[in-house]
Amino acid sequence: MWQTRVPRKSPSVYLHFSPPFLLVLVLLLVPSSTQSTPLCQLTPNMDKGKANAKNQFERPENDCDEAVLLRCGFRMLGADFFNDAKMLEIGNGARELNIPISDGNRKLVASENGGLQDPSYLIFNPEWNSKEAQSVSKRFKYPSVPGVQKPSSDEDIAFMTVLELGQLIKTKQISSEELTEIFLKRLKRYNPVLESVITFTEELAYKQAKEADHLLSQGVYLGPLHGIPYGLKDIIAVPHYKTTWGSTSFKDQVLDIEAWVYKRLSTAGAVLVAKLVTGSLAYNDIWFGGRTRNPWNIEEYSYGSSAGPASSTSAGMVPFAIGSETAGSMMYPADRCGVTALRPTFGTVGRTGVMSVSDSLDKLGPFCRSAADCAIILDAIRGKDPDDLSSRNIIFDDPFTVDITKLTVGYLEDASMEVVHVLQSKGVHMVPFELNYTVDSVQGILNYTMDVEMLAHFDEWQRNGMDDDYEVQDQWPLVLRRARAITAVDYFQAQRARGKLIREVRESFTVDAFVGSVTDRDRVCMGNLVGLPVVVVPTGFTEISDPPSVDTRRKTTVTTGIFAPPDRDHIALALAMVYQSVTDHHKQHPPIDDNSPHISIPNPPKFMSFLQIPRQLQ
Repeated sequence: MWQTRVPRKSPSVYLHFSPPFLLVLVLLLVPSSTQSTPLCQLTPNMDKGKANAKNQFERPENDCDEAVLLRCGFRMLGADFFNDAKMLEIGNGARELNIPISDGNRKLVASENGGLQDPSYLIFNPEWNSKEAQSVSKRFKYPSVPGVQKPSSDEDIAFMTVLELGQLIKTKQISSEELTEIFLKRLKRYNPVLESVITFTEELAYKQAKEADHLLSQGVYLGPLHGIPYGLKDIIAVPHYKTTWGSTSFKDQVLDIEAWVYKRLSTAGAVLVAKLVTGSLAYNDIWFGGRTRNPWNIEEYSYGSSAGPASSTSAGMVPFAIGSETAGSMMYPADRCGVTALRPTFGTVGRTGVMSVSDSLDKLGPFCRSAADCAIILDAIRGKDPDDLSSRNIIFDDPFTVDITKLTVGYLEDASMEVVHVLQSKGVHMVPFELNYTVDSVQGILNYTMDVEMLAHFDEWQRNGMDDDYEVQDQWPLVLRRARAITAVDYFQAQRARGKLIREVRESFTVDAFVGSVTDRDRVCMGNLVGLPVVVVPTGFTEISDPPSVDTRRKTTVTTGIFAPPDRDHIALALAMVYQSVTDHHKQHPPIDDNSPHISIPNPPKFMSFLQIPRQLQ
């Protein structure tokens, strides 16, 4: 820990700085022989933003002293535009988090000079071998679902899988236009309660549905997504429609960009019915219009920034939806809302036209009714995006043809034993397992990576004081102010530490896959830093605490995760499909209509404090 005492007439102030600040402060604060006061003087800095913009001098003298010093350091970084209150806030955050993480990373990977060990993973590629397809690999062979009949109720239709809905359209038992109408009605019916939709794309949806029906009438069938409605997380750009990023600052933004993942789904014949809620700037579940709820228990929030895709899929408002994850934004809402989801290997799905949080962490993936549906969506959206340098043509085996009896699968202490027993009964070799690595700063490494890269993308937003309009001030505004104090050296050391973590995980990953909790904090960080694919699988329900009535159908959903090495998404999907072939947890309908007159819907819903997750995972 670097510590310096600044001599003053007032009581001494102890300040802690990482080394890059030290020389700056020595040069700026030591008086010359002709000066009686420090070069850097405290002057009012009436910030452009709304918060903390007054009473600049109404603080203890020690606070004023510290603000002087912080402003001097930040001036060398070109970041002295914060007001004094924000400067002090940054200083507190740096002492509490930045400096301990920096010290840990330096001890971990920078004890020897020359950079001969622990190279940086700054240009991130998660693959564990050098194989990459030169062109898109063969498409999966989807299972047939003969004998599917159209249910009599729209409710039952809404909870059919993509494969089943596709069969109804292919056999002309229902048209895409009729199906689109069913889901638009459900979106409009339940959105006032769940607050999971930002924009209805109704005009576009009917246009795409009519085109899908016309193609089918001409004998052209595009595959299992032909005419199937879906939703996109509202960080994904679609021309002529708002892409709000869930933020007050951008709520009227229309981008003339066609996101790569949207183009892939349009090519497959899918029908976009809605832009779904993202937490503001992809942080948690609060957005400019409210906070998204969990269909299984409307007194809970849905959690994570992919709140809208998870909630809407769970409620049968869309057959599937595309979300994103940087540090838990798919895992947490999938677990909370009880839906199957795939976080694919980093680089599997192109991100052109998608708001970026972290270039080396962001991933797009599907929320679905089943693992089989996840495989179908993955097949449609994977491949090399020419404008996303991180995307790759990954060689996947067909998950529908994997011989699971040749697999060895580990299970952690927090794994669902029902999943373990089912897979074992199907011929999978199940063994107790522990993923070992010595890097103990996993959450800190993820914080540094995500926060610095996020700030690079929203530099102007912060400099112009737009962070003062952000929905929750102790989220991105506080985080990104602190990120200003992360130096390039410390960021680079964090990437070297990340490389050490990746090598250790690779050496310890001695099974074909493993089963374990998807909400373990350290595992969420580790999996995102390494780029591991994981399938979230619903495994049952428990009773809620403090139920509104004795006969309530509200439940707490229970899930587990099936993790695989990078580029082995097909293994995780195959195992999940086998489990779901003999269980029905994923087929259950949430009780969003089961609210009798004497049960009120709280507004806002209750916040389950014991389920709060740390900032770095939100």
